[in-house]
Amino acid sequence: MTDPTLPFAGTFVAIWHAVYGTMRAALSAPGSDPARPSDRGAVSIEHVLWYAAAAISVAVVAAIIWSQVRTTASTPVQSPSAP
Repeated sequence: MTDPTLPFAGTFVAIWHAVYGTMRAALSAPGSDPARPSDRGAVSIEHVLWYAAAAISVAVVAAIIWSQVRTTASTPVQSPSAP
C-alpha cells in the first residue's frame, strides 16, 4: 500500500522550490546572474558562536538521552512468575 501523504509531499516540495527560485531571482543584486550565486563574504564570529552553541546543546541532549537509555538497559528484567 502506498503512503497517502506522498502526493501532498511532492506537491509541497515542487511549490517550495518554485517560490524559492522566484524569490531568489527577485531579490538578487541588479546585474547579477541568479544561476551563479556570489560569495556572501566571510563568516562572522556571531555565526560561529551560534553554530557552536547549537552543536553543544545537541551533544548535551544526546548525552542525557544516552545515559537514560544505558540506565534503563542495565536494569535487570524480572521474569514473570505464575500465580
